[in-house]
Amino acid sequence: MRRKARQATNPQNRPRFWGRHAVSAALANPERRIARIWVTREAAGDYDFDPATPVSFAEAPDLGRLVPKDAPHQGIVAEVEKLPDLWLGDLLDQAEDDRPLLVLDQVTDPHNVGAILRSAAAFNALGIVTQDRHAPPESGALAKAASGALETVPWVRVVNLARALDEIAEAGFWRVGLTGHTETFLADALGPKRIALVLGAEGEGMRQNTESHCDALAKLPISDRIESLNVSNAAAIALYAVAAHKS
Repeated sequence: MRRKARQATNPQNRPRFWGRHAVSAALANPERRIARIWVTREAAGDYDFDPATPVSFAEAPDLGRLVPKDAPHQGIVAEVEKLPDLWLGDLLDQAEDDRPLLVLDQVTDPHNVGAILRSAAAFNALGIVTQDRHAPPESGALAKAASGALETVPWVRVVNLARALDEIAEAGFWRVGLTGHTETFLADALGPKRIALVLGAEGEGMRQNTESHCDALAKLPISDRIESLNVSNAAAIALYAVAAHKS
């Protein structure tokens, strides 16, 4: 029997997703286990819930207490299990010449990583690679920014990014690091068919060791009226440049 929701604890510290796009994508992902759903009666008709999933009806103010303040839950909140770990080798085995790979060097803001996932989905990227300890965990904010792409774009977390970049090179990828400290524009740095775009953290950029594991360093042709772009904007522009280069 489905009961009215009360304030719920989360002892397992599972991520809570909110909003139509994030929750619908999670429900549609066979790899994602849904632990629990809270939904308003008005919104419930828009979803096809697994009968085995606990579902509680709630009023909108109740849902607001399950998520961060002012989070736009749109009438539904899902408590989920984190996705299974992916191995870099398994992802590289799926590599195709026209699908770029994104490597993020200590990009920690969940909104930026979510937005990068969304752009990766839009441009049919193979996936993203981050460090395990210097990247945000799965969260409602990240899933919301990804607008469903968290469930469709493979995300590999590695212990050592330099070793991962070596493995990426062995798989035939040309590794292009984006930085403002070069005179080469991105369009001139795109060589072989398989492209791995490497982007650094907001402010600090790529670490020196990461730069040394790139085949080329390149910059975007932006105006001198601004020093740099947000990393998620830079990723979207770079993905477009790769798509245009291959067309």
